[in-house]
Amino acid sequence: MLPGPFQVARALATTRVLDPQDLDDALEILHLDPVANAFVATRVEAVGLDPWRLGGEMWGWFDTDGRLSSLCYAGANLVLVNAGPDAVRAFAERARRQGRRCSSIVGPAGPTAALWASLERSWGPAREVRAHQPLMATAEPAAGITPDPLVRRVRRNEIDALMPACVAMFTEEVGISPLAGDGGLLYQARVAELVAGGRSFAHFAEDGSVVFKAEIGAVTAGACQIQGVWVAPEHRGQGRSETGMAAVMGYALRDVAPVVSLYVNDYNVRARAAYARVGFREVGAFMSVLF
Repeated sequence: MLPGPFQVARALATTRVLDPQDLDDALEILHLDPVANAFVATRVEAVGLDPWRLGGEMWGWFDTDGRLSSLCYAGANLVLVNAGPDAVRAFAERARRQGRRCSSIVGPAGPTAALWASLERSWGPAREVRAHQPLMATAEPAAGITPDPLVRRVRRNEIDALMPACVAMFTEEVGISPLAGDGGLLYQARVAELVAGGRSFAHFAEDGSVVFKAEIGAVTAGACQIQGVWVAPEHRGQGRSETGMAAVMGYALRDVAPVVSLYVNDYNVRARAAYARVGFREVGAFMSVLF
């Protein structure tokens, strides 16, 4: 029996923008790797697949059986999920046709490298490519490290005191100030959102300045992801990152998720060593392309 017109069209349409009816299938894919997919999963679990609420489109790649097999979040970041070579090629072609709208490409190192190889000629040059960023995780509290007892959740009336540390961290990590462009309105809103959600942690000195800070940026039922780890320059080299992270890990494992993760630049040898000392182990690698 010859396929009907709909079947032919379906076979050829290997990618499309997902809609709310695809939510269960998308979540099934995201839950295949809770650690690697935490960033995208936390957004989808919170708001679903409606592009306006999601802050971008969710592209789906369908295999030859018409089954959803891979995802690509296309918002402020472009992020691959469970993407094999065929899916990467299909997503790259869609991204090329659409043109660059994101500020970065982030995701598992292998597929992201293949995606960037396909996009570099039309989207490049990148401001920076971080080809190997170890993805680390733990399900156990820090052993042998005493958590900093002064690390606690940031209160809403402390946002102004916290902001300089957040701006310093972002500028050091990304290479540009988060206050550029819109004057920092979106960034300040994100900081306030994390504080209001009880996911921002800091050690404040007696003068109100920040000694250590970190946030739990992504949260799902299976895993959460720590981000924005920063120690004030005058307090570096004193073990603050270890004791501070031990405290945040304790909060995260007790109150948030059964697995805590983060990813770090491979050239940041001190940070990688500090995270290993508090119990994190490498479970994969990410890659970031910054524009």
